[in-house]
Amino acid sequence: MENELNIDGLGISITVLETIINRAVTEVEGVAGIGGGNIVRTTKARFGSDRASSTGIDVGLTDNAFDISVRMQARYGYRLTEVANNVREAVNNAIMSQVGIGVNYVDIHVDGIVFPAE
Repeated sequence: MENELNIDGLGISITVLETIINRAVTEVEGVAGIGGGNIVRTTKARFGSDRASSTGIDVGLTDNAFDISVRMQARYGYRLTEVANNVREAVNNAIMSQVGIGVNYVDIHVDGIVFPAE
């Protein structure tokens, strides 16, 4: 199936993985949201798929481990490096606990800063 990744005979829908990742990312302090800016981009060159991400999350598979890219918006006043590291850790922990398969990397792209409402 085009919209799932197969690992040792287990097919996992990309939508399921996106849901797990989305939940993990949005629970991190300092994250204002997923996506932002120009989040729709093709993943063909990176992951060999014609599917375009409209969620701000791209998931691929290399050597039976996930390659993950997250586009996000951060809240003003938080150190971006700390937020990114916390997002990486949250995504890695969520994938390991929910799926039981390793993560090669989690790339973070901060596409915007959200300022508090006055």
